[in-house]
Amino acid sequence: MDRAFKVDKLALVIIGLLALVPFQDMVYDLFMMKVFAFAIFAMSLNLLLGFTGLLSFGHAAFFGSAAYITSHVIKEWQLSTELSVILGVAVATGLGYVFGSLAIRRQGIYFAMITLALAQVIDFLANQFPFTNGEDGIQGVPRGFLFGLFDLSDSTPMYYFSLAVFAIAFFLVKRIVNSPFGQVLKSIRENEPRAISLGYDVDRYKQIAFTLSAGLAGLAGSLKCLVLQLASLSDVHWHTSGEVVLMTILGGIGTLWGPVAGAAIVVNLNNYLANFGGWSTIIMGVIFVVCVLAFRRGVVGEIAHRLKIKL
Repeated sequence: MDRAFKVDKLALVIIGLLALVPFQDMVYDLFMMKVFAFAIFAMSLNLLLGFTGLLSFGHAAFFGSAAYITSHVIKEWQLSTELSVILGVAVATGLGYVFGSLAIRRQGIYFAMITLALAQVIDFLANQFPFTNGEDGIQGVPRGFLFGLFDLSDSTPMYYFSLAVFAIAFFLVKRIVNSPFGQVLKSIRENEPRAISLGYDVDRYKQIAFTLSAGLAGLAGSLKCLVLQLASLSDVHWHTSGEVVLMTILGGIGTLWGPVAGAAIVVNLNNYLANFGGWSTIIMGVIFVVCVLAFRRGVVGEIAHRLKIKL
């Protein structure tokens, strides 16, 4: 209980410091909002990979589908911001349930390949459906008003909305992994035959974990399209699925703050290396190799291990 209290206290301190970002000039609000969106995305995959032991290469399907749905309904149907986000998350969650029902029948690399194949179907459909506008995507997505009161076109209200969504997602993941349900997920990750022998319906737990993970990925996609005011084919591309895997591994799988750190590092590198053109991929690859060799447990995982604390 004392350790859990310390983790909560640390989280509140970090969120409190993040709340001060709009009052300084060192970090751009837009950069931090993008980090929040991808941090939620990485947390969603970490729930599946870090705490359940299931590697998905198709998470971009949920991220991108929610981005497209939220962008379309808020721009074309002129629905409220909160309702548009809810619809995006609902579609991603439903898609996750269908994908999970098919994928959990296999394990290991076969599970990963099935998720990748299913995600490629979504990628193809996103390029074919008229409302997605093909390669042009949905541009100029209005942010709208939150609860009809706060104008999210202003960067400051949008920043605090993004921070609030990030905080809710973080504490939701923390609650899930520290619950009895989360303990069963960890037992499946460590020794699935043992969990089966104890009488747990492993497939059911995997299904629920996959669906929750998809819903969180959808929340990230909805937030991202509001932050950048854009939904594009890159959101559903396999490269985005690979990038979120890198974020999670780089930060530290099986840790709460690892995906957040990994997302911040990758988004930062993407911004700074954009001027290098084609060389940016090579430079980023070298940096990832060095980080993986230097931090076997990920950046946050290695820090937590050395300090013998839970992060």
